[in-house]
Amino acid sequence: MLLNSTDAAKIALEFLMSEWSIPEKYQGWFTIFSSRLLGVSWYVVELGIEGLPDRWHLQVYDNGECDPSYTFNSPIPVTENNTDLESLPELIAQMLAAERNMR
Repeated sequence: MLLNSTDAAKIALEFLMSEWSIPEKYQGWFTIFSSRLLGVSWYVVELGIEGLPDRWHLQVYDNGECDPSYTFNSPIPVTENNTDLESLPELIAQMLAAERNMR
């Protein structure tokens, strides 16, 4: 195994920030909730924003590659997609609203 769970979590966070063009100054809004080894060659990393129920699940392989087909989950009803985003920076609120609308 080339990676440990901390490395996999960092790779997943960097991938998500790049995917959504989120500047580094906003990375502190995101929390790594878990990074666990599955099988012998990949990790599943769960990311989110503290205080919100939304979660991103990304797969990171032992070669350091992140699978671009990540999963986003949110229990927020579609009719309430934007109700709890007022306290977030606009860019992050837009990201969450877009993810919620794509499910």
